Amino acid sequence: MHAIKFSEKIIIDENAVTIFDFTQDYRKRLQWDTFLKKADLIEGAEHAGKGARAFCVAKNGMGMVTEYITFNRPLVTAIKMTRGPFLFASFLGSWTFRKISDNKTEVIFLYSFSLRFPFNLATILIKRNLQKNVKQRLVDLKRNVEIERSQTYGL
Repeated sequence: MHAIKFSEKIIIDENAVTIFDFTQDYRKRLQWDTFLKKADLIEGAEHAGKGARAFCVAKNGMGMVTEYITFNRPLVTAIKMTRGPFLFASFLGSWTFRKISDNKTEVIFLYSFSLRFPFNLATILIKRNLQKNVKQRLVDLKRNVEIERSQTYGL
């Protein structure tokens, strides 16, 4: 099966450490991640980190267990699906936080997945839907981080 990849990015007015920590705090995950209706660390994990597992459920009802395979604060984090919806044969995601200046960061989400038959017949539609959701997640992340920043610093 061949992997389908795409990435989306956005610039956020905040430092990389703050954004990284905000995105990896599961108590705040549903505050900004509008794609999900459930996001929990599982199997005794108290914090996101290499080897930690999470269970997330999208608003469409599809759930996925992922494991952190990379956790390099504040630069990059990556996950792989260990159990998920039947349509995915594999699923990987990475989030990169690239410092532009002290309070400006480029956030890049990269997703790679392969689909089982017969879902691979709808690859273009599934990719388009995922990409649309990722774009919206980044917009929502930016809005939430910048609102929190303005409330913290009274901007």
